[in-house]
Amino acid sequence: MKTSTLTETDAPISHGFLGRMLRMRETGLIGIILVMFVVMSFASPYFLTWINMRAMVMAFAVEGIVVIGMTILLISGGIDLSVGSVTALAMVVAGWLFLAGVDPWVASAIAIAVCTGIGAIMGFFVTRVGLHHFIVSLAVMVIARGVCLLGTGGRPLGLFTLPPEFKFIGQGSIGPIPLVIIIFVITVIVFDYLLRRTTLFRKVFYTGSNERAAAYSGIRTKKVVFLTTTLCSALCGVAGIIYMSRFGSAQPTFGLGMELNVIAAAVIGGASLNGGTGSILGAILGVVLLSVVSSSLALLDVSVYWQDIIRGSILLVAVTLDHYMNKNRKH
Repeated sequence: MKTSTLTETDAPISHGFLGRMLRMRETGLIGIILVMFVVMSFASPYFLTWINMRAMVMAFAVEGIVVIGMTILLISGGIDLSVGSVTALAMVVAGWLFLAGVDPWVASAIAIAVCTGIGAIMGFFVTRVGLHHFIVSLAVMVIARGVCLLGTGGRPLGLFTLPPEFKFIGQGSIGPIPLVIIIFVITVIVFDYLLRRTTLFRKVFYTGSNERAAAYSGIRTKKVVFLTTTLCSALCGVAGIIYMSRFGSAQPTFGLGMELNVIAAAVIGGASLNGGTGSILGAILGVVLLSVVSSSLALLDVSVYWQDIIRGSILLVAVTLDHYMNKNRKH
């Protein structure tokens, strides 16, 4: 029986032709974003104001942390529909514990650990039981949201007595730069480096490109899938804690529809739903593009219902392009 093996030049496909395509895609995204900035600067006098820019950057910075996890998971061949619910659960768990008298730092660490555990459970069902990521994450999305609503009665948990040093995570600044932005940039740099340069994360590309061939070459593909699934949920936990410190409350309904934005951003940035391709930089540019679109629609007073239709259409276009790019690569 003939088996295919993977060499080092195959793994990070980003070094070859596909890498040039991804860079072209990233360049194209930058161009689209710049064009939108120019157009909106004329369309609305409020678009380029410091208040709007700060609000836009703060919004996509925290969501961008979730996008990083989703991108790595997509590259490995998985997907997670539970990111919004797990992010909300991190807030609710930390909020419960804080109101019960637990130190907020300890409560936050426990909440992140809970989210990591949820990712590990999903990874178990995918790698050991053999269920598909889509079904497992869909079930967890419903369960996690139900726990949030059950534990809070559907009402936000007011955390007004959070200490200032904890609120500083989401509300503070170092000089003119919000701490949230600094955390986001550091997270992007770290995971972008890991994804591009380390052997461990190179296996993520191998697994997503061809899991069977990767297994034949000695890679423990189930372990890779398990770890990427766990990592995605852990980053959701981190994002939830940052949101909680920023707003001083735990919102049980937070993150509804987040999975749409996160998957759309990753796919727009070059991550494939078939696995094997993607980059952190491209995904972040996808987040920026969607954030600019949302801000523009709000400033132009477009109905919130139309905003949902437009965001869904953007996702459909991105998935369609991804489909044809994968079809062309196969031929």
